[in-house]
Amino acid sequence: MLKKLLLAVVVAAPMCLMAQAPKFGYVSPIEIFNVMPERATAESTLKTTTDKFEAEAKNLQEAFQKKVADYETQAKDPSTPDAIKQRHEQELQAEYEKIMNFQQTAQQEIQKQQDQLLAPIQQKLHDAIKAVGAEGGYTFIYDSSTLLYTGNGAEDITAKVKAKLGIK
Repeated sequence: MLKKLLLAVVVAAPMCLMAQAPKFGYVSPIEIFNVMPERATAESTLKTTTDKFEAEAKNLQEAFQKKVADYETQAKDPSTPDAIKQRHEQELQAEYEKIMNFQQTAQQEIQKQQDQLLAPIQQKLHDAIKAVGAEGGYTFIYDSSTLLYTGNGAEDITAKVKAKLGIK
């Protein structure tokens, strides 16, 4: 009886070990992200905002260039007192600083909007990868862009994640 039990354990042990072997997958999140319809919508919204900021910056630059041209004309006139020239120089410096502050604020606003628009899309992609991993019983799923080598035991699950997201 003990011999039969020991024989059963010896025969069953390799099967148990094989059943619990780690399962590896890899995925290309960039490839999937680039074909997600939400990404195109977010980029369109971001482009609209960027275009508005660029138009405003252009208007500010044109107004500034006009003031610079007026100042240069006035500065060439020898009858213009130095106090008036200095006041105009200070105004130009202040105007230039306003333009620089506007450009910095615009960049921050665009970055903030980009983060707000893309974060839910990235989260949706991450959730789909996790779901495919759980459903497929994967031990690890790696980003294919960082892989240096994949052996026979790894599976590309990019198509499964796309299917999970409803992307063809």
